[in-house]
Amino acid sequence: MKAKSQQNFNFIGSEINENGVNRRIFLKTSLAVAGGCSISLLNIRAAEQGEKPIGQGKGVNPGRVVWVYDKEVLNWNGPDDGNWWQGNHLKQERANGMLDRAVCELTGTTKVADAWDKLFRYQNKLRGKGDVGYKPGEKVVIKPNWVGLIYREGHVDIKKCTFIRRHNYMNTAPQMVVGVVRQLVNVGVKPSDITVCETLACVVNEFFDIITKDYPGIRIEDQIGINGRFKAEPSKVPFYWSCRPEGKQDYVPSIYANAEYLINFANLKTHQGGGVTLCGKNHYGSLVRWPAQNGYYDLHPNCYSKEYNFYRPLVDFMGHSHIGGKTVLYLIDGLFCGLHPRDPLPQKVKMPPFNGGWSCSLFASQDPVAIDSVGLDFLRGERAEWSNPARVKGVDGYLHEAALVDNPPSGTFYDSNNPTATKRFASLGIHEHWNNPEDKKYSRNLGSGEGIELVSVIPA
Repeated sequence: MKAKSQQNFNFIGSEINENGVNRRIFLKTSLAVAGGCSISLLNIRAAEQGEKPIGQGKGVNPGRVVWVYDKEVLNWNGPDDGNWWQGNHLKQERANGMLDRAVCELTGTTKVADAWDKLFRYQNKLRGKGDVGYKPGEKVVIKPNWVGLIYREGHVDIKKCTFIRRHNYMNTAPQMVVGVVRQLVNVGVKPSDITVCETLACVVNEFFDIITKDYPGIRIEDQIGINGRFKAEPSKVPFYWSCRPEGKQDYVPSIYANAEYLINFANLKTHQGGGVTLCGKNHYGSLVRWPAQNGYYDLHPNCYSKEYNFYRPLVDFMGHSHIGGKTVLYLIDGLFCGLHPRDPLPQKVKMPPFNGGWSCSLFASQDPVAIDSVGLDFLRGERAEWSNPARVKGVDGYLHEAALVDNPPSGTFYDSNNPTATKRFASLGIHEHWNNPEDKKYSRNLGSGEGIELVSVIPA
């Protein structure tokens, strides 16, 4: 079926306010492609040659993923120039602009308030709550990926809540978190109703102070729970693994169970075990325990499998009613890339349009499968001098399972909500690969299918 024509959004002349896009940052947009060519704002999608999209697209605009690239967001030359999160190395105003543009392009609106109204309404309809927007008092959880702050790995001082080493690791930037909090507050969510939660982290003062400076009422929840933080605790809401291991019971974090909405804010990183760590694997920090802790189901073996047709525990996170079922927005902080856990510092990217610079990117979607598919392609497209684990066979196995979850290749009956296999998940999203790293096109961009649509935004 031929894809419907897509609307191109022109923000020239937009007002500078908290409800619209900042025109000083994004006056014009273009897509940088191979050879340094530029084309005016273009929606880009594509299937890898010979592969058709699988699954069902999610979102106001099904299967849409927005990629915002702004090299001016960073003014950092590496560790000899201090830490990337210090001072004005990461420009808050431009980070705000990237986030504003992302939610507007994702929903087809010109104002941030309208974008969030669409996001909330879409999510509420999915959960059977009707065509309603956000109601005052409803709780929102932001789940960053702060794997560099894990309490038990020796990189942070868990008594003083400060860095010991890896100050410049590829964590979700606190300035990006501030940008999301700013949006939520401006659409009527009180800071006291917003929680930033990373159950495995010791949130360092260096990040805590940036986030709470302008929003002192916000709740920060981590593993340690001292110095103004709250300690993550499990709820009584059970989480069941679809492989049905005996005696391996997990529970959803209490803050998740009590919230109405979740924002999954992952990182753009490759991973020595899992190949990539994106929105799916960000949920390793959505249990109040270590992923391989004794007495619990070990997430690593099946997450790290290099084959297809295997049970993938990440799919259970993506489909659980209190985790994926409450997620109103998926984001990937791609300001920096690197290989976890090998690289203590971010790596520059050779692939166009980065051309040897920092990746300086942000990705947004309502489709958890589509956004991880795009993130995987960006990571896999980099011709790194070291072996690129994103290219290893089976890396996208969890995306195949999630897209076809009602009848997955592994034959697993995915249902993490019930103690026995009772109700299969419906397709969790759309999966395909782009045509090539230069064009970055998916099937909807090519007009050849109803798969992923990559909307690329680059300020002139």
